[in-house]
Amino acid sequence: MRNSLPLLAIALCGVSACSDRSDTASIGNNAEAVADALERKANDLDAMAEATANDSAASMLEGAADNLEDQADNVRDMAEDGAAAR
Repeated sequence: MRNSLPLLAIALCGVSACSDRSDTASIGNNAEAVADALERKANDLDAMAEATANDSAASMLEGAADNLEDQADNVRDMAEDGAAAR
């Protein structure tokens, strides 16, 4: 799943580049929805990390949550860059 997230973001931006201006807002909304979903998953992982007594597992979950938050930021940045290029 980790490798598919950048591909999803690239696909969203690719569609943005190929569409007309009327689709730009829709693609931006879709990118925002993807980013929001990634952040919700990151929050779930953070909650799981706080609930576990195993320090190693907590560290791993926190790292995964950080990665998802970074991916959410990347999706938003790519969508903004695609909109700015228009």
